[in-house]
Amino acid sequence: MIFWVVFAAGLFLAFLFRHLHFLQDARYVWAILKTRDRVMKCMQTNYSLLDRFLDLVTAQPLKPLVLFKDEAFTYRDADELSNKAARVLLQSGVIKQGDTVALFLRNEPMFLWLWLGLSKIGCSAAFLNYNIRSKSLLHCFKCSGATTLVAAEELQEAVEEVLPSLLDEQVTVFILADRCKTADVESFKDKMSQASSEPLSKDLRSHSSPSVYIYTSGTTGFPKAALITPAKLLTISCIYGQAGMKSDDVVYASLPLYHTSGFMAFAAAIDRGTTMALSSKFSTSQFWDDCRKHNVTVIQYIGETMRYLCSTPKKLNDRRHKVRLAIGNGIRADVWRDFISRFGNVKIMEFYGATEGNWGVLNYSGKIGAVGRHTFIYKRFFPYAVIKFDVDEGLPVRDSSGLCIEAAKGETGLLVCEIAAKSPFLGYVSDLQQTEKKRLHDVLKKGDLYFNSGDLLRIDEDHFIYFQDRVGDTFRWKGENVATNEVVDVITLADCMKEANVYGVEVPGQEGRAGMAAVILNEGQRFDSAGVFKHVESFLPSYARPRFIRIQSSMDVTGTFKLLKGKLVEEGFNPNQMTDPLYFLDEKDKNYVPLTVDMFNSITSGKIKI
Repeated sequence: MIFWVVFAAGLFLAFLFRHLHFLQDARYVWAILKTRDRVMKCMQTNYSLLDRFLDLVTAQPLKPLVLFKDEAFTYRDADELSNKAARVLLQSGVIKQGDTVALFLRNEPMFLWLWLGLSKIGCSAAFLNYNIRSKSLLHCFKCSGATTLVAAEELQEAVEEVLPSLLDEQVTVFILADRCKTADVESFKDKMSQASSEPLSKDLRSHSSPSVYIYTSGTTGFPKAALITPAKLLTISCIYGQAGMKSDDVVYASLPLYHTSGFMAFAAAIDRGTTMALSSKFSTSQFWDDCRKHNVTVIQYIGETMRYLCSTPKKLNDRRHKVRLAIGNGIRADVWRDFISRFGNVKIMEFYGATEGNWGVLNYSGKIGAVGRHTFIYKRFFPYAVIKFDVDEGLPVRDSSGLCIEAAKGETGLLVCEIAAKSPFLGYVSDLQQTEKKRLHDVLKKGDLYFNSGDLLRIDEDHFIYFQDRVGDTFRWKGENVATNEVVDVITLADCMKEANVYGVEVPGQEGRAGMAAVILNEGQRFDSAGVFKHVESFLPSYARPRFIRIQSSMDVTGTFKLLKGKLVEEGFNPNQMTDPLYFLDEKDKNYVPLTVDMFNSITSGKIKI
């Protein structure tokens, strides 16, 4: 009798578990379909995120939109300040409807006023990473087709470094200062203080212009400008609402606004009609104090930020805050558990998506470590697949008929997403070659077309989806995507270098992968450690500089002459596993120093921070 009771109870619990997931799955798909329908209706009536903002200015003019340090800017303030910024650009005589303006700023309210102002006059904004310099800065500026650059005063030195090239292209350069002594560079703030704050004519707008260009490393070469249309921006703005953010929340944004993840918080604040507390940068020491100061209820994150917060010394007031919801991506399962255990019952909503991608998923079930759930309902409306992938060759595995093979449950494979009218892949600006590389033909049937995410995912037996790794020539470090080919292009320009193979290696206790370069030296040359350090410091942002260098006599390649990385990645930077000379980037000594066994142990134990 007891056996049958237990058996029946087990069946009931199993049914309840599956039924609960079915309800969650159906509810999520319904929410996504409603969002898609809403965006389509908005596009039919030319209703953009800017229109949503202007409606809120009318409905709640005195509600704070942005909190920054000790200042509060209402919706009306944001409207008037963006009107002023737009007029400065219009009155300069160099901006017309449909033009692109590049923004080179750190996190500050002016970034937001400029974007709103550009939207009001029918112009697109290109968000430049404020860490890039020299060749990368010029590349990112040029590929957007921008004719004007607006830069922060503290970034003026970086601008002056490339100013001759910009002037050769007849680019107008503004510096966000009251005055500027540099020839051929105009000041901006003094002009803005004198400009009118009256509303601008709606006739100035262009609904065919992209809303913004956001840069992504992709898989090869320099950063690429992903095109974000008004429709896509509206879709992105809805993610926080789908995750549970409400109109009375205060969302804390500490990630760079030039990132999709950072700007998404502002877009979501407009979508929900709520308030955003903006931080000039992410700071572990200021994070919770800012949350308490601004009564923050929702935080955004990437995996690295959550790990940094968990690694700080414990405090008595760790749970004294109002944060109820965390929205982001890239959090490890162990960090997820540590965060909740330490900082209280904060609901973590992990999602997966790519800036240029045409598909995303949200972990609405709260399964620790997962990015979402694989269901036939979701796949029916938003077709995708996880296919077998040859990591060494960097290609999908195909059968005798030339079609891709779906990965089995529990097997890691490449995520691909169908490209269709309702799920377009917009590609990269001025880079048709890289755009085409992201298109995968003849995937599940002849003639179909899918977006190659470049990400390896795994679906377990319970249908939960887990992010595993990135493939090809990109890895993630310090919250940034690093394009290995860009690092190769830079490091091989050092005098002693002949060839380089760049990849990411795991470091215990660290998110993502640290950069490592296996190199071959020019014949008869020795490794110029100090010279190479100076070279990478001059031409690469901090996160892209190889932390480790391995000197080799030859490179292993595949049958198609592609550099092999699998074995190198597996061996990592462990001097016990190789006889090749190893070097470690020492920022204090400004040099690459020999990596000893003792130093390796200190790095892996966390005594040496990288």
